[in-house]
Amino acid sequence: MGVYAFNFIDRQLLVILQEAIKKELELSDTQLGLLTGFAFAMFYVTLGVPIARLADKSNRRNIIAICLTLWSGVTALTGMATNFVQLVITRIGVGVGEAGCSPQSHAIISDYYPVEKRATALSIYTLGIYLGIFIGYLGGGIINQYYGWRVAFFAMGVPGVLLAILLYLTVREPMRGATDEVRKANMDLSLWEVIRFLFSKKSFIYLSLGAGFTAFVQYGIGNWLPSFLFRYHGMSSQQIGVANALIVGIGGGLGTFGGGFLCDHFGKASKKWYLWIPMIAGIGSIPLTLIAIFTSQKLLTFAFIFPGVILSAMYLAPSVAISHMLVRANMRAVTSSILFFILNIIGLGGGPLAVGFLSDVLKSSAGLESLRYAMGLTLFIGLIAGTFYFLAGKALTKDLEDWNLS
Repeated sequence: MGVYAFNFIDRQLLVILQEAIKKELELSDTQLGLLTGFAFAMFYVTLGVPIARLADKSNRRNIIAICLTLWSGVTALTGMATNFVQLVITRIGVGVGEAGCSPQSHAIISDYYPVEKRATALSIYTLGIYLGIFIGYLGGGIINQYYGWRVAFFAMGVPGVLLAILLYLTVREPMRGATDEVRKANMDLSLWEVIRFLFSKKSFIYLSLGAGFTAFVQYGIGNWLPSFLFRYHGMSSQQIGVANALIVGIGGGLGTFGGGFLCDHFGKASKKWYLWIPMIAGIGSIPLTLIAIFTSQKLLTFAFIFPGVILSAMYLAPSVAISHMLVRANMRAVTSSILFFILNIIGLGGGPLAVGFLSDVLKSSAGLESLRYAMGLTLFIGLIAGTFYFLAGKALTKDLEDWNLS
């Protein structure tokens, strides 16, 4: 969870600092969308699969420690960037490093915990997202206010290198399949065999798309929320950092743990709840977030965005848990990497860029309100996400019954 927190401290730090960077380097909203989304996501998801393939055959802890050192070091170097191209290069470097985090971590956790406890365990790991956002927004906003955005990158990047050393010295690499009743973890499968196995399961295809479009909304709204608060509510960098830390950090943490816990609880009766709880929560977040975006009252924005964040965060741990139920133990890192490939290409790659692009396009007609309308339109992608989660739930029973380890 600590490693995953640094994954998001370093990833989201640019989000809280983007208005200061935009002003100094004279960037457009489309360029900001590229930096916070696509430039990072392309390398993050592309390298995630081969690194995960390596992890399914070798020591996963060591891979995570090496990658944590890389992305934290590049984060510190980001403070030296003087133009858009240099920022793109540093985002690529962070993306390359962070590609070696979650699939390997998911696989280790699934070897620590049996199937009936995995969603809760994975939700605790996933709390690292919101712990990282809390620290990144709070620390980044305050440091930027008093020392500037360049110092913020250095101050947040260097501690990750120290954590990599702690990880290497304290985390035990478990045996693959240690918590599975049936173990075939030592069978050597090609990457193509793993991919073919996964995409023979309709539930995996649907849940990957559901997670992707949920992330599209989540990243599209979340990555532009600091700019939204700056432009429409006149908040300072420090105020935005504190507000986002409390709203997104705490709200997202509650939603993440709640989603995993509820799915493990109701999933005892039917595994479909692992997919339908994210569906219900995601659709429920849409009207709350719409009100938050279009109200002119700052307190109402906070009052409605907080429960919206809780609901929108309930999808990830259950999605990973179901994915791991569908595969053998020696396929889990690759499975997570493919899930994250789809999720991040659609969500992280598309969401922030779509909002930034729409904001620029709508300026001629909506003027200063263009960002508000761009964010509002993006929310309705959540209906597509809900549809895919519903279809995944319908297909899940057959896919679990057909699962054959022989």
